[in-house]
Amino acid sequence: MANDRWLIAGLGNPGAEYSHNRHNVGYWCINRLARLHGIKIKAKTLATLGEGEVRGVPAVLLKPRTYMNKSGEAIGPALRRWKIDPTHLIVVYDELDLPAGRVRIKPGGGSGGHNGIKSIIAAAGSQDFARIRVGIGRPHVDGEPTWEPKHVADYVLSDPSPQMVKTLQDAAKRATEAVETIITEGVEDAMNEYNR
Repeated sequence: MANDRWLIAGLGNPGAEYSHNRHNVGYWCINRLARLHGIKIKAKTLATLGEGEVRGVPAVLLKPRTYMNKSGEAIGPALRRWKIDPTHLIVVYDELDLPAGRVRIKPGGGSGGHNGIKSIIAAAGSQDFARIRVGIGRPHVDGEPTWEPKHVADYVLSDPSPQMVKTLQDAAKRATEAVETIITEGVEDAMNEYNR
């Protein structure tokens, strides 16, 4: 497929009640890209999306409306509709196992147990897409990090403190710049710049 268009997907959960949650950092990045590059995004059945250019490169911005774990149901059809190769897909999402505010770029690979990524790999038929993970930190109980599903769910689906919002907004800004770097200079350059 000779197509230089990119699909940039930010993961999160649809609905106003989730919009400020830690789990929606991926959505924040898409909103920021849309504002910066004057791309109008509209809600459709499976996704909120819009077409335009990011730094002169054709791009589709997409926020799945399928809930996080079924993100592939929105991303697969978009890849097919615009004939975009998975190597031109960038997925931005929150990561519990990175310190809050840290940004990490990966060129591809397995799902790492993330159901949203698993769903995207299945829908795209490929693992070869870039991921930008934004650290939200892991919740603590009695001063210790916890993997207890209920605590984790409460944590990712809650709104962070005003101080943490600032940390995550700064990280979202860096993740947005990382997207721009990937599509203009390549994933290696972006990794060298942001994976510190």
